[in-house]
Amino acid sequence: MSRRVKEEKVITVAEARELLKSFEPELDQFQRRTLDYTEKFSKINASAASELVNRLVSEFDVERDRAVQLANCMPESVEEARVFFAGGKRRLITTAQLTALLKLLDVYRKK
Repeated sequence: MSRRVKEEKVITVAEARELLKSFEPELDQFQRRTLDYTEKFSKINASAASELVNRLVSEFDVERDRAVQLANCMPESVEEARVFFAGGKRRLITTAQLTALLKLLDVYRKK
């Protein structure tokens, strides 16, 4: 399967799963392994993941790559969520903000 890169964009594991499934009959061995990985580790479906990333970016002013990692890992505690804000663009994030962010993740975790 020979494809040209048209666009480069950080996507969630769930979005990668859907993308790979769309090419499934033509996948090579590496792509099949990657699909298997995405099926095991996707925490939510692709449309919910995309929506969640957009909401994290717009409502919490989180950088897209960080929002994608939050959607991939779906942290369940303030301590787990705080790890995603260590490093990179240094900004103070309060426990209240992290709690609100976790409430948003909980909404998508249930979908």
